[in-house]
Amino acid sequence: MAEAETTTIARPYARAAFAYAQGENGGLDNWSTMLGTLAAVCATPLVREALDNPALAASGQAGLLLDICSEEMNDSGRNFVGLLAEYGRIEILPSISELFELFKSSYEETIEVEITSAFEVEDADKEQLSTALKTKLQRDVNLSTAVDRSLLGGVIIRTEDTVIDNSVRGKLEKLAQQLA
Repeated sequence: MAEAETTTIARPYARAAFAYAQGENGGLDNWSTMLGTLAAVCATPLVREALDNPALAASGQAGLLLDICSEEMNDSGRNFVGLLAEYGRIEILPSISELFELFKSSYEETIEVEITSAFEVEDADKEQLSTALKTKLQRDVNLSTAVDRSLLGGVIIRTEDTVIDNSVRGKLEKLAQQLA
C-alpha cells in the first residue's frame, strides 16, 4: 500500500482515537502510549510476519497484539484493536500512531524537533536553538539531538513534515546535482 494511501486510510482512525482520548482523564498520554506500543510491536519482523499470515483470522490478529501489549492496554484500547482487526486495518497502526502524535502535539501546542549534527550539540546551543524555534514556530519545542559523523559538519533539522538540511554533506550533494 502506498504511503499516501495508508495515511488517508489511517487519518479517520487517528482522529477518532484522538477525539475519544480527549474525553478521558489523562487520555491523550494513555492513548499515545498504547498506540506507540502497538506501532512498535507491529513493526517487529516476527510480529509482522505473523500478522501477514492469511491463515490468521482477524480475531487472531487482535489476540496476538493484545497478548503482547496487554500491560499497556486498557479496555478502550483493546476495543480499538478489535475494530481495526475486524476491518483489516491492523497494518496501518504505525500510521495511526504517527498521526495521533501530530494531532496531540498540535492540540498541546508543542512540536517535536530532531537536530542531527556531525558533533555533539552543546547544552547552550540546544537552549539557543530551542528558544529561536519556539519564537519562530509559536509552540513549545521538545528538542532531541543525534550525532551522525557522516554529515562532516552543519546540521539537519527535522520536524513533522519539514526537513532543513544545512549539513556539509547535503550541500556537497546539491552541488554534485547541479554539476551533473
